[in-house]
Amino acid sequence: MKKIFLILTIFTALSASAQVSKITLQASGLTCSMCNNAISKALKTLPYAESVKADIKNASFDIIVKPGSTPSFDEIKKKVEGAGFSVASMKVTMKFNNASIQNNEHINADGFTFHFLNVKDQLLNGEQTIQILDKGFVPQKTFAKNAVYTKMECYKTGVAGSCCTKGGLAAGTRIYHVTI
Repeated sequence: MKKIFLILTIFTALSASAQVSKITLQASGLTCSMCNNAISKALKTLPYAESVKADIKNASFDIIVKPGSTPSFDEIKKKVEGAGFSVASMKVTMKFNNASIQNNEHINADGFTFHFLNVKDQLLNGEQTIQILDKGFVPQKTFAKNAVYTKMECYKTGVAGSCCTKGGLAAGTRIYHVTI
């Protein structure tokens, strides 16, 4: 029993140490300030949102993430869709610690699995902003355009399939396709 408690404590500590500090999303389909308010209200219900700042002119929202909490990009997208709109762009500002990235390769960073597309091989340190390229996080045209950067099936599904399990990922693992 003590071992299970210790493992759960360690897992919780690792999960709670997410380094995401801000998420900026742009919504599409907004026509007035009431639309803006609907999204803002929905985003403020997120348990990891410390604050939400709306920019009506650009239909964008900055979500400041509570320190020590782990956001869910899919949950944010669902909140926007639940308010009757769609996500046109989502950028995530997070701290990297010696993360070696390579084009068309996966990395694990703070509990997230990222698949970098259209990037130069490099070492990421400190705060960086990455853009999520998955279906539903960018317009359909942009999603289709980015498909040329990978032949892996995970780009179409958003989850690890046979292309990714060879690299050690469990089948069904959520993968976010991103660029810098």
